[in-house]
Amino acid sequence: MSVAACPGCLTVDETAATARAAEAVPTHHLVLPGIHCAACISGVEKILTAQPGVSDARVNLSRKRVAITAAPNADPSPWIDALAQKGFEAHEADTVKSSTEDDYLIHLGVAGFAMMNVMLCSVAIWSGAEGATRDFLHWVSAAIALPAAAFSAQPFFRSAWPALRAGRLNMDVPISLAIALACAMSLYEITHGGEDAWFDAALSLTFFLLAGRVLDQRLRRAARSAADDLTALEPSRVTCIVDGQHVSRPVEEVAIGDILHLTAGARVPVDATLISGSASIDASALTGESDPVSREKGAAVHAGEVLLDGPHRLRATRVGEDTTLRRLAQLVATAESARGKMRGLADQAAAIYTPAVHIISFGAFLAWYLATGDIRQSLNVAVATLIITCPCALGLAVPAVAVAATGSLFRAGLFVRSDTALERFARIDTVVFDKTGTLTSRAFAPPSGLTPQQIAALRSLAAASDHPICRDLSKQLSDVPAAKVTDISERLGRGVTGTIDGIPVALLGNENGQTLYRYGDTEYVLASEERLLPGAVEVVRDLQDQGMDVWMLTGDKPENAARIAEALNITHVQCELRPEGKLAAVQSLEASGARVLMVGDGLNDTAALAVATASMAPGTALDASRNAADVVAVSNGVPRIAPALALARRARQRILQNFALALCYNAIAVPIAVLGFASPLAAAIAMSTSSITVVLNAQRGTRI
Repeated sequence: MSVAACPGCLTVDETAATARAAEAVPTHHLVLPGIHCAACISGVEKILTAQPGVSDARVNLSRKRVAITAAPNADPSPWIDALAQKGFEAHEADTVKSSTEDDYLIHLGVAGFAMMNVMLCSVAIWSGAEGATRDFLHWVSAAIALPAAAFSAQPFFRSAWPALRAGRLNMDVPISLAIALACAMSLYEITHGGEDAWFDAALSLTFFLLAGRVLDQRLRRAARSAADDLTALEPSRVTCIVDGQHVSRPVEEVAIGDILHLTAGARVPVDATLISGSASIDASALTGESDPVSREKGAAVHAGEVLLDGPHRLRATRVGEDTTLRRLAQLVATAESARGKMRGLADQAAAIYTPAVHIISFGAFLAWYLATGDIRQSLNVAVATLIITCPCALGLAVPAVAVAATGSLFRAGLFVRSDTALERFARIDTVVFDKTGTLTSRAFAPPSGLTPQQIAALRSLAAASDHPICRDLSKQLSDVPAAKVTDISERLGRGVTGTIDGIPVALLGNENGQTLYRYGDTEYVLASEERLLPGAVEVVRDLQDQGMDVWMLTGDKPENAARIAEALNITHVQCELRPEGKLAAVQSLEASGARVLMVGDGLNDTAALAVATASMAPGTALDASRNAADVVAVSNGVPRIAPALALARRARQRILQNFALALCYNAIAVPIAVLGFASPLAAAIAMSTSSITVVLNAQRGTRI
């Protein structure tokens, strides 16, 4: 049995902090899939900063990553080994780019501050200021608005300019034109003593649209490629045996025929053949097989599988892009690319709305110029039309509903990671479950016939490790007083050992994949069984009551799959599926017209999660599976899928209602602008009213 500890949770003071150099720039990043508390953070940082050449280490608990400052070309293998010796699983990862939300927030803050100050001047003008007072207030407004608009509107300008150069239109083109023309015409008006200026309307437009972008970015910021996380699971370095010596090499340099040396708990980096005798393998990540499997000498092992004992020697048979893990990553990347082409409702509306705005504005300019010959008045009407028809309400229609609904889902234990997830959830008619880890869990029960002292010693051993088996045992024995076990020691792949009253005790595994409890000279086998997760029966029943077709896809044996399916009343079952099989099954359902929600937690589910119409993963899933999913469940048990689907359908209704409100607003406002009745005050009021109406409507019916 491979027992991985989380010793920081037990022995490190949660208030401890490592001194950091503020100017340090991270050079390496490691993924830490097993950390889960503040003590883990402190433990990892202490271990890493104690390593030669490491000047700083900072753990990000939410992303389960640590940023390390060292020499740029330093080999991270010793750091990973040091963490492994203390029970922390780690592997190298690339730096993740930060979100652009902070950039939008800065522009939003400037636009909001400037808008409020310009509005103060505008209120005085609207209240009757004339002559020199009005001109002075106009120039004050210009001094505030022109630099503020030039800075705040940069996100729109940066998007519109490449589109115009490529000869196409996007939503940011009319926005940019409206802001630029409003500022230009306002400056022209005040230099010629005009009564009206559009500075307040230009800043209001910028502010409300940036608010929509910020809301949208909050939905996008957690998105990360699952294919990248699959690649990150591949160890960056591996120990090769060359002329009898152990040599550390980058995994990219491993060639077919190389002899590899892997210790217990190591993830296999390339496809290989076992050459050092039988090994116990955890293949659940690739096959979904819930039990450890035994491989004999000469058997094939695959990249992504984990050795439960060791050390072992393997001969590489497939390397680079030909390994099982890389081919799975390619499947996921292809699936993500295909789903990334799905267009949201806002994009579909923009495809129609954007050219219409330009046509209406240009038509208003042309009609007024032909009727009056006054180019100044014609431009003012065109600017008014552009501002009033600019998509403030349209830009808020989707994000406002999405933020309200995702907040409600989060309070129910569901974290939405995709900006179009709600729209796709609203279309679901088929739900496909993985079995192990999604509907079921494997539980280990203490052996029967133990004395109270033996049970107390078992509880103490289990509490000393963070391995899933130990966590489960510790939870089951939480009511049992812990015994005073001394000399507790844990070795990766060799279990937990200790002494009680001079009697040696141990919790370990054997070559048959069994978990043993040894008390003195007596060994007991821990019984294990696959149990339904809390709420599994109710979730399946609720989905079927909603008219959903429910499927179960698993890599497990037919007898296990049949037993679980019968307990859950699921009639559509496919078993012994590899990742390619699950992907093909979901693609087949989609091709038949079904809109599939895939729910899974393992590497073997990742491609299916990425290709389905929508997807969900439990919080206990691997990083790659969580990042392939649109929604991650942060609560225990099976996620509340049925209420989430019902909420998504209501949210879609609110989005469509917001579009209808935006169209009604334009139906009233556009004629006013085209006929020349839209003053700057009217434009500012109209934009604000439509935006506020959309936001208020978004709050209705978005509770789970």
